[in-house]
Amino acid sequence: MATSSAYPPPPPYYRLYKDYEQDPSSAPEPPPPIDGPYQLFGATYTTDVVLPSLEDQGVRQLYPKGPNTDFKKELRTLNRELQLHILELADILVERPSQYARRVEDISLIFKNLHHLLNSLRPHQARATLIHMLESQIQRRKQAIEDIKQRREEAQKLLAESLIVLDGSQTS
Repeated sequence: MATSSAYPPPPPYYRLYKDYEQDPSSAPEPPPPIDGPYQLFGATYTTDVVLPSLEDQGVRQLYPKGPNTDFKKELRTLNRELQLHILELADILVERPSQYARRVEDISLIFKNLHHLLNSLRPHQARATLIHMLESQIQRRKQAIEDIKQRREEAQKLLAESLIVLDGSQTS
């Protein structure tokens, strides 16, 4: 069994940058990006962003499989089922306290399915958030441009008025 520490020893790489102040080109090139599995603090990670299926995690899937899943419908169904199981758990705890374990396992299974469905929606949520952020940036920039145009017009009016005043004072 491998041990993992919270903080690794400091790498000796800082010595490679001792002449950086005098010659910035003396620094080594950065390492290439990591592709595939890698180890960090004793745990193995991968660069692939793939949500593992419930079956890969050893959990029974309660909603239909396939790419055309109606997330809204399935989330509502699982939510209703969760409410029903919680009420049944309360009933069992009152009437037959020794039989609560099965209901707790059922509730755990429903929660795992709910979490998996919600995690399946994360890429869509990220895209929608990004679109919203970009649209608000565009709106702010358009507003800034309109503000600049308005200030420019005000400045041009002030300059025109100043020129009229100056021309009038020079002729007198």
